[in-house]
Amino acid sequence: MVETLFEDIFKVEQLNPDDKKFEKVTRVEAHSEQFDMYMVLDVNTEIYPVDVGDKFMMVLASTLNLDGTPDTGYYTQGARKTLADKFEYVMHGKLFKFAEERKGSEVKAEIYVSFGGLLMMLRGDTSIAAKFELDQMLFILIRKV
Repeated sequence: MVETLFEDIFKVEQLNPDDKKFEKVTRVEAHSEQFDMYMVLDVNTEIYPVDVGDKFMMVLASTLNLDGTPDTGYYTQGARKTLADKFEYVMHGKLFKFAEERKGSEVKAEIYVSFGGLLMMLRGDTSIAAKFELDQMLFILIRKV
């Protein structure tokens, strides 16, 4: 069985907070419902449109294999079922940075992932960041709810 590193439902609060930089990419700001996480994510909205108010489930996983075996780094097209079959939008990337944000005595962890140049920043409780490692390869999987 696939063990996911993180999953929650997010609500889109704002699109392109710093104005649109690219024609086919939208920067999404969203907050999660269960873990009170804040996320900024670049989405190719030509193939996956997103609007303010949309809710989506977001999962971070290290493999798409349903039996939990490590990902080989190669995609083989075929009839094999994967975790991706349950989602509408999937990207593969690398965690490239950890950071901390301090506001008084409160500390929030931030993880930064690049999905081929489309970036994600996820900020929240430091215990969630403990599941991740620098240079870790990750899949982000999204479906609207």
